[in-house]
Amino acid sequence: MNESLDHRYLPLIFDSSPLGIFTIDADGHITSFNRAAETITGHSRQEALGRRCYEIFRADVCQQDCPLKRSIRTGETTREKEVAILTQAGDELPIAISTAALLGPDGSVVGGVEMFRDLSQVVELRKKIAGTYVFEDIVSKNAAMRRILERLPLLAQSPSTVLIEGASGTGKELVARALHTLGSRRQKPFVAVSCAALPDNLLESELFGYARGAFTDAKNDKPGRFALADGGTLFLDEIGEISPAMQVKLLRVLQEREFEPLGATKPLKVDVRIIAATNKDLAAEVAAKRFREDLYYRLNVVRLVLPSLAERREDIPLLVEHFIRRFNALQSRAIRRVSERALAALMDAPYPGNVRELENAVEHAFVLCQGDVIDLVHLPPLFETYARPAELDNPGLAGMGPLQAAEAQAIAAALARHGGNRTKAAQHLGLSRNTLWRKMKQLGLLP
Repeated sequence: MNESLDHRYLPLIFDSSPLGIFTIDADGHITSFNRAAETITGHSRQEALGRRCYEIFRADVCQQDCPLKRSIRTGETTREKEVAILTQAGDELPIAISTAALLGPDGSVVGGVEMFRDLSQVVELRKKIAGTYVFEDIVSKNAAMRRILERLPLLAQSPSTVLIEGASGTGKELVARALHTLGSRRQKPFVAVSCAALPDNLLESELFGYARGAFTDAKNDKPGRFALADGGTLFLDEIGEISPAMQVKLLRVLQEREFEPLGATKPLKVDVRIIAATNKDLAAEVAAKRFREDLYYRLNVVRLVLPSLAERREDIPLLVEHFIRRFNALQSRAIRRVSERALAALMDAPYPGNVRELENAVEHAFVLCQGDVIDLVHLPPLFETYARPAELDNPGLAGMGPLQAAEAQAIAAALARHGGNRTKAAQHLGLSRNTLWRKMKQLGLLP
């Protein structure tokens, strides 16, 4: 039996592919252009043949680092690189391209071939997901975080002081910035100051400023952070670290809405919204007499408590994707994803540093990863500790993908927290009881 390919079918195969395919000669002129390529680009075969490929595609990489030219030059292949082209109608269209060199019978390079697919539906889905889970650069699908995010637009319209509590790295400043940008003060300054970074005397001059002659080197007036934030928002981070003496001074500003720069003879009025943050339990600090009760109640008009990353593990895949997009943009890279093995390790880490620690791990991987997929070896060495099979920890997670495993872990944690009560677990997760039951059935969590 003759098993060689009947060449009469090649044109049919070429035009039956759902992928756009075209070839070029060594000079970059298009020599073939299939039916899917016509559909995706809007250019007919007759328009494309004989023209240089950049004249047809007008892609964002055509004149800089063309993957097809690189394949012809080096013999290397490109797989699933995302680029944007302009269609015949002039619309921008995202596509994923794969390229390779074409070799003649003698092994010499005679041209190149590119296959591409339309990503417009994928991009729209990404936007839909981003719109659902991303709010003012805060990424979360966790029920507790979503409840906080739902309140932010209302809180942003209020002038009331907000106290944000949460462990270091949970995103307290992101929430503060969201409150500012969503409110009526968005056109005015957002000024942040770390209260833990400076001793009392320096913190006082940093917050309130000083007048010329207040001390030996004070040759000119210097406005403090309160004055710089006038009309806008002042974010006082790590408010739980300030001394009792500074607590008294800050209380007066909150009560009177005025302050005196160092060395000044009269107070200055200020219109500032205060947002304070701390990684301590201020109520416990008040009970221990380390924080003034009257200042606490001035700050605690509205209180937001941010969960740790360990309490919102279902957010880890979303956060990883978010950081990949950010670092791709900042570093002009094209990393597509993390491997399942790497994501499994990221899912299991304890994260004492919370979201900031996860962000640092992804940035570390960007330094070491030379391809387009982050693997376990690219993460900080600590994460190798958590690279064990899921079956060892939870046999029910065997064979699941990372996203399914994350969802299963979140449901199991909610059930454990509420003693197996499905109604309370569903409320905690922001689901109806029927939806929780259906998800448990899908994930094999029913007894």
